[in-house]
Amino acid sequence: MRLSRAIALVLAAATLLAGCAGASTAGAGGSDGKLTVVTTTTVFADMVSNVGGDLVSVTSIVPKNADVHTFEPRPADIRTVASAKLLVMNGLGLDDWLQKTITDASAAGTPLLQLGVDLPGVTLLPGETPDTENPHLWMDVKYAELYVDRIATALGSVDPAHAATYETQAAAYKQQLETLDAWVRAQIATIPVANRKLVTFHDAFPYYAREYGITIVGVAVEAPGQDPSAGYTAQLITAIKNAGVKAIFSEAQFPPKLVDELASEVGCKVVANLYDDALGDPPVTSYEEVIRWDTTQLVQALS
Repeated sequence: MRLSRAIALVLAAATLLAGCAGASTAGAGGSDGKLTVVTTTTVFADMVSNVGGDLVSVTSIVPKNADVHTFEPRPADIRTVASAKLLVMNGLGLDDWLQKTITDASAAGTPLLQLGVDLPGVTLLPGETPDTENPHLWMDVKYAELYVDRIATALGSVDPAHAATYETQAAAYKQQLETLDAWVRAQIATIPVANRKLVTFHDAFPYYAREYGITIVGVAVEAPGQDPSAGYTAQLITAIKNAGVKAIFSEAQFPPKLVDELASEVGCKVVANLYDDALGDPPVTSYEEVIRWDTTQLVQALS
């Protein structure tokens, strides 16, 4: 089977690392003997933790409740990247700032896994700006399972002594995600078909919507960190009214002012506590809980 470019890059870099360090577990790990993995977001850190278990020590550069799109690394983050034996990002424009951080940290030889790039079996959707692709693949649980496969391969490449364990733990985690996927489908099925319409702060839910049978009517901002034009907002208000949208949703890391203004214009409710790019406070402390939380909020607001 042809390896995707992202995995091939990891394997090549891992081979180089093995040549320098003897491919031993100690060579791949930190002072505590664990494999040191650094991810861009808390969502990916949770996935890596589930696959790596006690064999890995995982750090997310972007903290919980923060926006990965507009994040600016600090000097401490550069030091964190320099200490990594494996770096994990999404790619597709979500967290490309990591590339410069790697350069600043002189970590060009560190294996880099781009979870969303050239992912087999995926049909990409358009991004928030022209000639881009939407990066939020993991919001479709089926695609998240593909992320898990890719993580297991990367961990096993950097730490071949434990490759079989990573594969076993990945398989167990994927079983949990299969259960999660079935639960989401059952929950969405309780929403009247006419109400399965979604307006969100930014374009983080198209893969979720496509997989689980929800229509995206629009988004409040075309890209995080950019204020929408008056013309764009007017068109969105018209679309919301025409579609009979029941609620407008926003993520917890974004200020609710804009969606509040939209909701007052169209006379619908606001749900301002969804999650996608980052984990949050309890109970939203894992990828699985992100999906469960968001689904529950959608069902309560749209039913």
